[in-house]
Amino acid sequence: MRTTGDRIRHALSFEIIGLFTIAPLGGWVFGVPLEAIGLVALVSATIATLWNYVYNFLFDHAMLRIAGDVRKSLAVRVGHAILFEAGLLALLMPFIAWYLDISLLQAFKMDLFFALFYLVYAFIFNWAYDLIFPIPDPRRAESPAA
Repeated sequence: MRTTGDRIRHALSFEIIGLFTIAPLGGWVFGVPLEAIGLVALVSATIATLWNYVYNFLFDHAMLRIAGDVRKSLAVRVGHAILFEAGLLALLMPFIAWYLDISLLQAFKMDLFFALFYLVYAFIFNWAYDLIFPIPDPRRAESPAA
């Protein structure tokens, strides 16, 4: 199991590396100045973090009320992920369109780009993180010192 310090290092490095990657990449792909796309990325990451907390809180309470349990089947997990992304899209699109002075369709495309980027990035980052900072073997922690 990872320590609290390791989890904090993981979360901070994920966000910092992600922002320093997505801002120039997004600026280049969409022809938007780096400082503008950087601010959009920073605000989007903040909103996504807050949405994650609120959404999961509400989803778990709804599951408890409807099903009497918060354990999720595969089908519920798929629905959970789709609803999360749809809600995040609905939250971010108006901000992106307003701040960059673009159409909602352009903001939708940009938001999809961000979502796809973070999907791939999360996979690669977490794999690399586990290679660089392996999870300690729980059996070693339990064995008495000789």
